[in-house]
Amino acid sequence: MNQDRIQNLIDSLRVLPGVGPKSAQRLAFTLLQYERDGAAQLAGAITDALAHLQHCQRCHTFTDQPICSTCANPKRNDALLCIVQSPMDQLLIEQTMTYNGLYFVLMGQLNPLEGKGPKDIAMDALITRVSDGEAPVTEAIIATHFTNEGELTAHYISEQLNTRGIRVTRLARGVPVGSELEQVDLGTLAQAMMGRQDS
Repeated sequence: MNQDRIQNLIDSLRVLPGVGPKSAQRLAFTLLQYERDGAAQLAGAITDALAHLQHCQRCHTFTDQPICSTCANPKRNDALLCIVQSPMDQLLIEQTMTYNGLYFVLMGQLNPLEGKGPKDIAMDALITRVSDGEAPVTEAIIATHFTNEGELTAHYISEQLNTRGIRVTRLARGVPVGSELEQVDLGTLAQAMMGRQDS
């Protein structure tokens, strides 16, 4: 048994959120012993995604086209722009079926303790997006997480957009403080979206 290859697989699985050493070991041996076809399919899907997915030129989410299907949809209200931290947050808001505007995905949040500043959350791209004369934004809805870092990010974005004459709203406090959107049930998220307030 080649221990180096097994350990490499275990270490690679630990990059997944919530997967510690024991979970990574269990996953590795399950894939090798019982799910070899599934493991090959997973490896192929990851390789394909890494090779073909890129950032949408307008909203910054992942897509295999220059412009994602949401941004290209003429039925969306392009005067509304919902600013989220991740593609997962965008998906969750879409699942509430309460919002028909467009999105901008930050791919992170401000975190001075970890050295993450405005350039790390694509602020330049966001400013370019809201300044786009082709589709002027009249309201930006900030849907960052209700954590310290998410609140800092929301405050910073709000200041930047208010100076450009854009109405800025924030998700209502139906979302529990200290939580991440992916942990919130869809009903609560829907209420928060419908009850958003000026930031």
